[in-house]
Amino acid sequence: MDKPGWISKKFYKDNEMEKLLDENLLNTVCEAANCPNKWECFRKKTATFMILGNKCTRACRFCSVDKNIRGENLNSNEPVKIAEVVKKIRLKHVVITSVTRDDLEDEGAIHFKRTIEEIRRISDATIEVLIPDFNGKKELIDIVIDAKPEVISHNIETVENLHKRIKPIGSYENSIELLNYVKERDKNIITKSGIMLGFGESIDELAESIEDLKDINCDILTMGQYLRPSEKHIKVSEYITDEKFVMYKKLALEIGIPVVESGRFIRSSYNAIDSIKKLMK
Repeated sequence: MDKPGWISKKFYKDNEMEKLLDENLLNTVCEAANCPNKWECFRKKTATFMILGNKCTRACRFCSVDKNIRGENLNSNEPVKIAEVVKKIRLKHVVITSVTRDDLEDEGAIHFKRTIEEIRRISDATIEVLIPDFNGKKELIDIVIDAKPEVISHNIETVENLHKRIKPIGSYENSIELLNYVKERDKNIITKSGIMLGFGESIDELAESIEDLKDINCDILTMGQYLRPSEKHIKVSEYITDEKFVMYKKLALEIGIPVVESGRFIRSSYNAIDSIKKLMK
């Protein structure tokens, strides 16, 4: 399928942000996942920090993050460095995500906890964590919940019918149950999820997944266009029109999701603070 003309966003070179990240040996999902919003966000002095290294132990068919079944050594100083950068650039809202680390005993949950604690120690920024499924282990999810970030996000990524094709490891049920468990454990934590469109999902399938999220009281939903990172990744079945994104947003709001972000370049952490502000109104 030919790529549409809108697929390339304006390039903003920001050596200051890149330099700050490089000096502190920090990874961002902006770079690892080749996000189309990277330069816009760097220009605004924002980024989504990616902890636990830059090698993922899973091989999801949509993702451009490097894969390594054994992961890599943890940088024990990473939580402190992230906190220092958050303070230096005066972030009001910080988003922390990670590669999946099935190779670690705690799958990285303690590292998430330490990162939240270090940011809390020197900053009053609100904290959003975009976490892996931890293989459904509630004792690991508890570690993150007990650190009390304002937002816990986990992307279901696609509709139930396509989930196994897009994410060979993991399950749709685990993802839904994780978000449900967070809300049951602490109703004050904002829950959030994201769906990529363009894999060939039907509107009925999409509606069913939105219903699933509504049933577990998910607060925020993001919907954006899947963009194929390389020829090795799953093909785009459809480039969604602006009109359809508007329609899907209306659908999700009518189903009962309180805050919905829907558009071509929407990503789960893109302008994340705006979604929080909408929810608080």
